[in-house]
Amino acid sequence: QVQLVESGGGLVQPGGSLRLSCAASGSIGLNAMGWFRQAPGKQRDRVATITQSGNTNYADSVKGRFTISRDNAKNTVYLQMNSLKPEDTAIYYCAVLGCGYWGQGTQVTVSS
Repeated sequence: QVQLVESGGGLVQPGGSLRLSCAASGSIGLNAMGWFRQAPGKQRDRVATITQSGNTNYADSVKGRFTISRDNAKNTVYLQMNSLKPEDTAIYYCAVLGCGYWGQGTQVTVSS
């Protein structure tokens, strides 16, 4: 079983940036990984995914602003978030796709 720990969340002003990290307790080199988010009262939505080979896919709402990346040597996945908007406020979770492994989430709040 793989444990995932997210970090890097916090409070940021609109237009600001944050970098989220997701550290895995085991090797994730063979797995696709993803970032998801859940705002209060809403369902959990996919934000970005990255395959084993580094192919990426983004939700339309974050294209051009967010970048997902991975460092397999460190068993870590990142989410660089730029030009943040109040509607990006949510708890952000990382996951090993297809395995059902999720982190505990990290809160991102975008507010002036």
